Amino acid sequence: MKLLNDFYITLESQKTEDGISVWVKINKDHSIFKGHFPNHPVTPGVCTIQIIKELSEKHFGKEFMLKTARNVKFMAIINPEENDEARFDLSFEMVENGEISVKATVMMNENPALKFGGNFIEI
Repeated sequence: MKLLNDFYITLESQKTEDGISVWVKINKDHSIFKGHFPNHPVTPGVCTIQIIKELSEKHFGKEFMLKTARNVKFMAIINPEENDEARFDLSFEMVENGEISVKATVMMNENPALKFGGNFIEI
């Protein structure tokens, strides 16, 4: 289920050996940046994780819910006025009970902005 509506668009997507790489463009004019933060926009971490979820859902054609987040490391601020494009590298592993383990790295200009590891369950 897409919650972010017009927050981002997918520019390009390609399959990798164990997942996908997806280039997205963040809408720097989205209303979320009026409150986060006025005149100093920062992409909320929860929105970045939501993008990971939505890209996973699109890849599998299923709706997911985050069950566990084992590792979430924010390494750089994603300011859409400075750089509105990011690459999401996702790898997937099927685990028991229909859970999917996702490892993701969000890259801006070849620099990591976020590293994420967690499990999603189908809803």
